Amino acid sequence: MSRSARQDHASAAPRAELRPFVRHYGGTSRSDFAPREHAATPSRHVTLIVSFGPPIDIAAMPHGLQRPGRFQSFAAGLHTAPARVRDDGTTRVLHAFLTPLGARTLLGVPAEALAQRVVALSDLLGPRARELEERLADAPDWPGRFAALDDVLARKLEPVEPPREVAWAWRRLLAAKGALAIDGLARELGWSRRHLTERFRREVGLAPKLAARVVRWEHACALLARPGRRPSLAAVAADCGYADQSHLTREWVALGGMSPRAWLAEELPFLQDYELDELLSYES
Repeated sequence: MSRSARQDHASAAPRAELRPFVRHYGGTSRSDFAPREHAATPSRHVTLIVSFGPPIDIAAMPHGLQRPGRFQSFAAGLHTAPARVRDDGTTRVLHAFLTPLGARTLLGVPAEALAQRVVALSDLLGPRARELEERLADAPDWPGRFAALDDVLARKLEPVEPPREVAWAWRRLLAAKGALAIDGLARELGWSRRHLTERFRREVGLAPKLAARVVRWEHACALLARPGRRPSLAAVAADCGYADQSHLTREWVALGGMSPRAWLAEELPFLQDYELDELLSYES
């Protein structure tokens, strides 16, 4: 970090009518830091990111399913592999953490259309995406930026209710922190596993088994990230329902692109306060 390096972070709750669909907002402004490349790892959210500074340079997409690209704003669905993002040392972005079941209401498409992908916000919101980028660039402070995001997302808000069975299954999976048998979940609904998988994937973006992997891995991240005495990897593996520490490490490499120890050294120190708060809120 250079002596001139500066950073500023903020977070906010969305306005009341957006809260069923948006967990929270976060923003960061950083300048004069050393360039680096970092992993954008899987999570249980659909992520909306808008830059009011340089475009976001995505060097590698999850699973290589898309070509790399630079985006002023985009939405990314649930994914099961990391993207790689280049950071030249100057970043000014706003994040909105959306629930997958809110994708239809806020973005006009089911979460399946965003899964394993990055989609330019202009392809989803049309002219409102450009308006949002311009308003964020002109806003003098974080309250003004969050208010602009509120306004653009809430405009023409017409909530679309997901199938209640899928919403229930998603809540159950989150409550179990991913440690849930999918066959049992289907039986509780009175559905076949195939029918549950098809309906769930449409609304959440991933099949239940894959979504459970992401949720369980995120829980493991939270256990290692919480302040105070850090548990051993073996303890985390046991708490999260992995067969053993080797199983945990294999999943970490598959989903996070690196070992748990590498994540602790290379990624955890760079998590913004609002990202860490969101991660830890899930662990509680």
